[in-house]
Amino acid sequence: VQLQASGGGLVQAGGSLRLSCAASGMIFSVNTMGWYRQAPGKQRELVATITSGGTTTYADSVKGRFTISRDNTKNTVYLQMNSLKPEDTAVYYCNAEGKQYVASIINRFNVWGQGTLVTVSS
Repeated sequence: VQLQASGGGLVQAGGSLRLSCAASGMIFSVNTMGWYRQAPGKQRELVATITSGGTTTYADSVKGRFTISRDNTKNTVYLQMNSLKPEDTAVYYCNAEGKQYVASIINRFNVWGQGTLVTVSS
């Protein structure tokens, strides 16, 4: 299973961006999908997650500004980021965990996307 993320870029403070991340491969089911971010010199941190049933969690720093959603028919997760701040500048990584087919056997997977850079200028 692989994840392909897109949608990063440069935006001014107060602006918006939408990230997308699609899972592909021999997928049996995708459970939790999420977004994490890593700023220069800092550890990777959770931004938001969403279960297959639609239950969401958010970091306190993004509550009210970011919205995570997903399209289960496309195995795709989105992150709508509004009211962006310079401190949101980071490489954003998507993550997915679920079950995949491997030689007719169902195994669990937990994979990361390649990361997409979000830069917010002041």
